[in-house]
Amino acid sequence: MQQGPTQLGAKNMGFPEKTMIFGLFGKKNNNKAIVERQYSVLTSAARMPEFYERMNVPDTVMGRFEMLSLVMILFFRRTRTSATSGQEIAQEIVDAFFEDIDYSIRELGIGDNSIPKRMKKLAGMFYGRLEAYSKAMDATDVESLAVALGRNIHPKATEAVDMKALADWMFQAEAHLSAQSEEIVATGSATLPKAA
Repeated sequence: MQQGPTQLGAKNMGFPEKTMIFGLFGKKNNNKAIVERQYSVLTSAARMPEFYERMNVPDTVMGRFEMLSLVMILFFRRTRTSATSGQEIAQEIVDAFFEDIDYSIRELGIGDNSIPKRMKKLAGMFYGRLEAYSKAMDATDVESLAVALGRNIHPKATEAVDMKALADWMFQAEAHLSAQSEEIVATGSATLPKAA
């Protein structure tokens, strides 16, 4: 995982989940091995070929960003009621996610002056998805989740894209994560189910 000095802003107390990104890049990683293990599992899950071959996720840079965001959101939702150690790991994993995005943008040759603006936009996209997906998932509304996924993953589509299979997987993944113990979460060993 890459380290860098950029900070995006201050805490948002109106929506505490949004505070996660705002400690970016300056925080020391006290759980490095645990975070790296869990982050690797999450990023591997986001790359499962079934998402791109059978669940209508485009195999593009933005399609992969959407899937990484989605698995981070699922993990974040699992840890929102965890003990302090689980929440700290979630914080560091989301930090790692945005550090990787920052690094990738730099690797693409984007100028240093425009990176903070791009990072702010991507952070806004992430937290917008967190709100939309959480609202649908809290209501156990597969159809609303599928619509939100289609809107975000296929923003330029002139007709609705069927995202029900991905929405169904998200509910399965949330149940799978919820069934895992706090010890599994605290040791960075939480897994996501295979996409079918």
